[in-house]
Amino acid sequence: QVQLVESGGGSVQPGGSLRLSCAASLSRRFILDLMGWYRQAPGKERELVGVTLTGGRAEYAESVKGRFSISRENAKNTVALQLNNLKEEDTAVYFCYVRVSGWGAEFWGQGTQVTVSS
Repeated sequence: QVQLVESGGGSVQPGGSLRLSCAASLSRRFILDLMGWYRQAPGKERELVGVTLTGGRAEYAESVKGRFSISRENAKNTVALQLNNLKEEDTAVYFCYVRVSGWGAEFWGQGTQVTVSS
């Protein structure tokens, strides 16, 4: 199994920045081929923010390209999300996400709130 622990988040004014972090605890020596973040705003479905592959290549939702960036450390099984130039529409609960290579099992963090408001 995989347990994900998130940190970061909070409240910020438009144009501000935040950093979210996620650490994965693995019960076995799994390889996590995907690590990334999703978010869910009130009354909306969960949506992809961005994911990274094992080699480091990242893909982002169009709405966050150029503002958000994901970084991962494979040796530590951690992934971070840097959120810059935040907008009110970025307000949501952000969930860490990983997928185990080969097995295909997906795991989610408990979620952390990001609120952007003036």
